[in-house]
Amino acid sequence: MSKLYVVGIGPGNYENMTVRADAALKSADTIIGYHVYVDLVRDRYPDKEFMTTPMTKETERCRIALDEAAKGKNVVLICSGDSGIYGMAGLVLELRGANSVPEVEVIPGLTAAASGAALLGAPLTHDFAVISLSDRLTAWELIEKRLCNAADSDMSIVLYNPASHGRPDSLKKACDILMQTLPADRSCAVARNIGRDGEERFFMPLSELASFPADMFCTVFIGNSDTKMINGNMVTPRGYRNV
Repeated sequence: MSKLYVVGIGPGNYENMTVRADAALKSADTIIGYHVYVDLVRDRYPDKEFMTTPMTKETERCRIALDEAAKGKNVVLICSGDSGIYGMAGLVLELRGANSVPEVEVIPGLTAAASGAALLGAPLTHDFAVISLSDRLTAWELIEKRLCNAADSDMSIVLYNPASHGRPDSLKKACDILMQTLPADRSCAVARNIGRDGEERFFMPLSELASFPADMFCTVFIGNSDTKMINGNMVTPRGYRNV
């Protein structure tokens, strides 16, 4: 029976892809996704049919995947990072609704919070919040509320989608909100192109983060009150009593 796999491919390099994700991609007749993500896997699975849609066409992408699977194909819909964390799994299940066909299997992947944290050291060893700064699907007023609440909680914070061509000042606006509660010298970092060519990491205080030239290939990390730099790594202690 045909099946639709919604697969998180992690950062995009094979080394950070799960065994389940690789197996699904190998079994697929058709691989569907945003063209940037499809280009990350195209060379490794050259015998597959590939279909792409541009940015902002997520609903169309999911409908195509469901339609192709309904034709009797094994289809993989790929997502960068994880398939459910800011991924397509929820939308696929919403669009399929009460139908039982096609069968859908969600396969998780390594989200940028985890892969970026490993690049930076260990900034998320304790509780943390993940917030997207994209207001395309979420009102900015709600994003502001979540930023304020996260700052008040003294959790480490991870910011996805910190800036884009259409939102060049999103990160600065977020930093201005956070600095109403957090000190200007709070430890921060940016991971760029995680697991891809041009991978970089940057460390700075919150006061400097506001002017960092972030883009959609960046993931931003803001430490909690215990976060510190140790030998070039950003570390948030868990609080082990025997240390």
